[in-house]
Amino acid sequence: MPSLKRNVFVLSFLIAGISGLQAQTAIKPRISNASVYTGIEVGSKGVKMSVIEIGKNAKTNGSFSILKDTSVNTDFISFSENSFQATLKGLCGLFNTATQVYEIPSSKVFTVISSGVKMQAEKDDKTAFVERLIDSFRVKINEPGRQVEVVDVMKEAMLSHLGIVPESRRYTTFLLDIGSGNTKGGFFPEGNTKNFKLFQLNWGTKSVFNATDKRLDGDLSLVNFNKQLNRVLYAAENSEIIYAVNNSGAYALSDNIAVSGGIAWAVATLMHPEMLDNPVIPVSYDEVLKFSNKLMENMDALKPEFLMTQFQCACRKSKCAERNGKGSRCI
Repeated sequence: MPSLKRNVFVLSFLIAGISGLQAQTAIKPRISNASVYTGIEVGSKGVKMSVIEIGKNAKTNGSFSILKDTSVNTDFISFSENSFQATLKGLCGLFNTATQVYEIPSSKVFTVISSGVKMQAEKDDKTAFVERLIDSFRVKINEPGRQVEVVDVMKEAMLSHLGIVPESRRYTTFLLDIGSGNTKGGFFPEGNTKNFKLFQLNWGTKSVFNATDKRLDGDLSLVNFNKQLNRVLYAAENSEIIYAVNNSGAYALSDNIAVSGGIAWAVATLMHPEMLDNPVIPVSYDEVLKFSNKLMENMDALKPEFLMTQFQCACRKSKCAERNGKGSRCI
């Protein structure tokens, strides 16, 4: 059985409110002959916006720069009237920020509904709820013809792989994109981008939390939460996860496992804050397990002041090593 290197590919989102965005100025390309585009996605937890700059050689080398990232948490998949109004406000607010504050043409602003929302809406018979959001958004921004695609899981997983995994590892990497409402991913088994082997689960960070929360029965202690969480995960493992992994056929064909999504970014950042600027942060299963145990045993170890001290210490050691040569002591 081949040895698998585990890499976390980070997609970071700055958590900010709409009011915090209004102070920004128009975005101008940083390089000549570049175009700026905006993508706005309604996901399970809320609305996310990314502003990217694409150079003239992007089609050949796939390069682009992320100029802005932001998100508004609205818990859309609770499918309540409050979450509907909050999501509509966030969606319209980010769209207006892109077009009016950043001065990006409407034709270069793309709006979609995530596959996680689609799957949960179908499961809960809330498809009409999603359609109502789209119609209300079109009315609010006065664009009756605005395209708002409800992305299926196959398309989202394939585009995630193409956008996250470096081309040099395109055909040797199995991607797991952990979202709020679902987990999707897969790999290209035949050495081309025409055929994609899909991996999907109807479990994400928010849906797992919701299932755990329903089992707490008034006991909100961390010990009880962890106990109920393990029960939820055990049931999911036996009913879905093992089958999905075996059915994917990815293990024998993939040299690398790439994990992306907000939870991947959070774990990688908390485990290795000194590597925050790296596009890829390698972690092992044992490291993640050790980190999980630390959460249970000592939450204070993850307080901002402790992490800042850890980060500063790591930076000093790194700079010292650069000055004195690899392997030199730094006190």
